[in-house]
Amino acid sequence: MNGGPVLGPTIATSIPGDYTLASPLPGAPNIVMIVLDDMGFGQLGCFGSGLDTPNIDRLAAGGLRYNRFHVTAICSPTRACVLTGRNHHAVGVGFLTDMPMRFPGYTGRIPKTAVPLPRVLRDAGYNTFAVGKWHLTPGGERGYAGPFDRWPLGFGFERYYGFLQGDTNHWSPNLVRDNHYVDAPKSPAEGYHLSEDLADTAIRYVTEQHQAAPDRPFFLYFALGAMHSPHHVAPEWVEPYHGRFDGGWERWRAEVFARQVAMGVVPEGTEPGDRPSWIQDWDALSQDEQRMLARQQEVFAGFLTHTDAQIGRVIDQLERLGVVDDTIVMLISDNGASAEGGELGTFNEHRFTEHVPDTVAGNARWSDELGGVRTYPHYSWGWAWAGNSPLRLWKRYTWLGGCRTPLIVHYPHGFAARGEVRDQFVHAIDLAPTVLELAGIVPPEVIDGVTQQPIDGASITSTFADAGAPNPREVQYFEMLGSRSVIANGWKATTDHVSKGVMDEERLVTGSRVFAEDKWSLF
Repeated sequence: MNGGPVLGPTIATSIPGDYTLASPLPGAPNIVMIVLDDMGFGQLGCFGSGLDTPNIDRLAAGGLRYNRFHVTAICSPTRACVLTGRNHHAVGVGFLTDMPMRFPGYTGRIPKTAVPLPRVLRDAGYNTFAVGKWHLTPGGERGYAGPFDRWPLGFGFERYYGFLQGDTNHWSPNLVRDNHYVDAPKSPAEGYHLSEDLADTAIRYVTEQHQAAPDRPFFLYFALGAMHSPHHVAPEWVEPYHGRFDGGWERWRAEVFARQVAMGVVPEGTEPGDRPSWIQDWDALSQDEQRMLARQQEVFAGFLTHTDAQIGRVIDQLERLGVVDDTIVMLISDNGASAEGGELGTFNEHRFTEHVPDTVAGNARWSDELGGVRTYPHYSWGWAWAGNSPLRLWKRYTWLGGCRTPLIVHYPHGFAARGEVRDQFVHAIDLAPTVLELAGIVPPEVIDGVTQQPIDGASITSTFADAGAPNPREVQYFEMLGSRSVIANGWKATTDHVSKGVMDEERLVTGSRVFAEDKWSLF
């Protein structure tokens, strides 16, 4: 026998094997990736909202804000981009994984030729944890019998706690731990809230890891259910916002825009778009309508501040463990603000699936309970438009309101810049190669005997220290539900395509627009 371990009659005549664990390069950082949901470009305090997000703002003040970060305009595809470094169609996630198809680009199944980031990091010696929303398991594969290869542990995460679908009840969620369903640790009457539970778990995972292996880096994927509907939050978080939105969405959007320009998140000379014709003129609404709609934004704002507090708890624990300076934190939203609440918003968005229309009177009756356990609320599309200031449209569209969201990068030992804004073009597919470069990991060409397809993204590390660094890439396409655009060499072309049952600028369309009839705009 040559080259292997040998068991002899004595230790002296035996040859030991090499069973050392994989070890990252010295100085490899911890990685915390925070993924928010349905949060618009202008909804964080550090991006001009005026809403209270002190903990996220603290990350921005100690790091960098990117004002040209792009996603795919909807949940599952962006998450596929983030975790693989490939474009969403290239890994079969052209749309939501809830509806897998048999056609290329839309199978809902990330292939073995695109082994995800957590597996690569784990094989290189990282500990890997996922906490929160998943939304990458195909519909029909989320039951007790699996298959489990596209659950988080199948992607290379060693521990998981959260929910598999696109949204869940924050008071009474549908929870999974590792590969099995579990009950929440307590009831709403006992003070349960999903975001707090997820933060508790993230804190526990990193603390236990640090106690057991303080010299080994970790990857924490912290994907909250917020700010996706239902906007669930206790009344004490909403009360500070009472009356703050009585001026309406046009005034609030204007205030957000002014702050964005003042803080440099939006360049001077930018001209914000006018209110689209299908969004109500606030001043033309009755007092009852205004109060009902303002209450929706109050609840959303309280929900955001509560979410920020949970993020703050996780960051505070990293500080207590003494690892925050050696940790790169990336915070993103998976798409722009959501207009799925429609014209009036709703106290229960599941009414939509039963074809029960919302009314002003019906919503008003639930205003005092909005956000509570008996509601499943979503705000009006007027607030989505305002929250995407100064961009056009919202989630589902490849106009910037759908696919441009905040990116915050915080890495004290990685760069000296503090509180600066970067304007390089960045896309969700660029995050994985950035992480791999920082970890000193060359992406394997073959994993489990399968040749890996090329990574489409490029590292953005050159932009950390150099505000004038060139764009890591110059070309990127976008497609969602037939809405299409492309960015190339400083230009952007975008279609006006709208899918069935969704508004265009002047009317509701009753059927899909023929692609040949689409009009393109060039910027």
